[in-house]
This record gives sequence, structure tokens and C-alpha cells, in this order.
Amino acid sequence: MELEKKLIAYFEWFHKNPELSYEEYKTTAKIREILVEAGVELLPCKLETGLVAVIRGKLNGPVQALRCDIDALPVMEETGLAYASCQKGKMHACGHDFHTVSGIGCALLLQERREELAGTVKIIFQPGEESSLGALKILETDEIDDVEMIWGIHADPTNEAGVLSIRQGYVSAAVDRFVITVKGVGCHGAHPEDGVDPILAAAAMVQALQSVVTRNVNAFHPALLSVTRIEAGNTWNVIPEQAVLEGTVRTMNREDRILFEKRMEEIVRNTAIAYGAKAAMEWIAGCPATYNDEEMVQKSIRTADKCNLKVVPEESSMGGDDFSFYEEKIPGCYIKVGTGKGWAIHQPGFRVDESVILSTVHYLTELFLDI
Repeated sequence: MELEKKLIAYFEWFHKNPELSYEEYKTTAKIREILVEAGVELLPCKLETGLVAVIRGKLNGPVQALRCDIDALPVMEETGLAYASCQKGKMHACGHDFHTVSGIGCALLLQERREELAGTVKIIFQPGEESSLGALKILETDEIDDVEMIWGIHADPTNEAGVLSIRQGYVSAAVDRFVITVKGVGCHGAHPEDGVDPILAAAAMVQALQSVVTRNVNAFHPALLSVTRIEAGNTWNVIPEQAVLEGTVRTMNREDRILFEKRMEEIVRNTAIAYGAKAAMEWIAGCPATYNDEEMVQKSIRTADKCNLKVVPEESSMGGDDFSFYEEKIPGCYIKVGTGKGWAIHQPGFRVDESVILSTVHYLTELFLDI
């Protein structure tokens, strides 16, 4: 019971003190303070924010890792919690405070049970997951080069508290961003024949780009394209010189990801030509799709049964997670933990049922002890 009280107090501190991607200085300091006081070893990786803890078991075994992301979102909290964010416009609206305290609790228990632990466990407190690139900060160090398998958890407000969602295969999408700049010739709105309208060309592109999903990608492959920003002009009676489109592409299949970039570039270039304009597309690659290793999934389910936790099939999501960058190098398993049904993640009313903290910590601990 004492451990649960400590963990809830830590959780509430992290929730009250959210920090955005790559600004997690106080968060990192707090994690360090807790772990050092408990005698947990910290690796000397050169990170501005974030850290890696290590627990070395007394028995021979593999090197495993747990990824816990630590950053918050630029969201104004509306939960009404007594421990709501003290930082205006910043909130742990994705459960990373829950992930962080789960990693801390797991480290504390494994430290106490080193005699039972076969191998080594590294707990990664990763910055900048919401940037989709924070995992690369960890991978730029050599601190996890020896890791043989990696685990990740994520808060899930679509399930009851403590219910685990686990499934083999792809569970979240690759995340890519595009910015399209359409160049025309500005002119008076009453005399469009004197110029080249980039808005007309951009509007045609918005429609035509959807054909990649409906006509180029296998209908059984999850994929989507969303244009999320259109910007052009600054007054009502002038046709501007330029229009900008921005958006995201989400795919599960590697070949589809390559196909999207190629087809979109062709559509943008040729649509611009058809309207007498010029256009260029910038493709900003994000994280790849997240894939759950079959053997690790089976182990996760066995451990859940041992801990008397309910398991349901994990639903695929077109959202992404930079956990997938680790999986380009080592097998991984990404588990969703029910945090109580309610507001969706990234929403101002999202909250975590505190009752799931201790059960999650015990589950993760058993996951690493059960070799």
C-alpha cells in the first residue's frame, strides 16, 4: 500500500507539472531524484532531457527495455482535477505522466528483486514523443545498442481501467507530413485572365490527391491522406500569387508509404501544369508503423493471465508512435492499458484512473521477471 501511495503522489506531481517536447527539464530532474534515492543506476547518456535507468539482474538472461515517454501537449486542461496542470496551456493529455510513473514503479520493484531478475532491464524515459522523433534522441546514443527486445505501453481511454489491449502485427501507422506550395501569378480578382490562380490549382489538388487512397492503394491496406491546412491570399479582391497546402499521410504497409510519396508528387506537378501554375511538394518523413512481435505478444498475454488482467484484441490506429523507430532495430511490443473510459487522448478532459497505476507496475515487473 505504501508503494501505491508513493506512485500516486509521483503521478500527481508529473500531471501538475507538464512540459512540452524537449523542454522536460523539471520532469527529468524529478525522475532522476526518485531513482537515485532508490539506488537505481542511471546510464551516463548525453541527453538534454530524458534519461535511461538500468537494473542488472543476478541471473543470466537477455537485455530488455521499457520505453516510457515523458512529454506533454499544448492543451488547456479541463478535467477539474485537484492536481490539474499548473502550467497554462500545457497538459498531460496523452497519458505520458502515467507512462512515466509506471516506468519508475517498475524500476523500483525490479531494483528490489534483482535476485530474481535474469538479465538486464533498461528503462528509457524518452523525451519528445509528441514530436514523432524523440526516439531518435535515444537511438543517437549507444546506451541501448545491446537491447534485444523492447516494450512500450500507452494509456487507452477506450477501455475499462486495467484492461490490456494486445495483438500481433501492425497496431499503429507510419506518420508522414507534406507541404505543397503552389505558385501562380497574382492579379485583380475582377480580371483572372491577367494571372494564374493558385487557389484553383490547389483546390483541384485537394480532390485529386484522394485518388491515391481510392485508386492506387490496395483496398485491404489501411491508408489515409488528410489535407489539414490551406492558406492563400490576404484580401477579398486579389487573386494571390501563392497557395499552400499541408497535411498528413498515414500508412501501415511499407510499399504503400513509398507509393504515396511518388504518386502525390506526380499529381501535384501535373495538376499545377494543367492550371498553368507551378508547384513543389516537400515530404517530411515521420515515424514508421508500429509492429508487435508475435513471440513478445504471446509472452505479454501469458503474463497478463498470471496477473489476472483481462486482455482484449488491440485495435489498429492510424495514429502513430515513434516507438516504431526502436523496432527498426529490435523486436518490440506496444501494449495499450485501459485507463477508464472517457475523453479521448489529446483532448482537454482526458484523465487517467489512478487505480491502474499499481496494477500496471506489477504487470510490467512480472513481464521482465518471467523469462
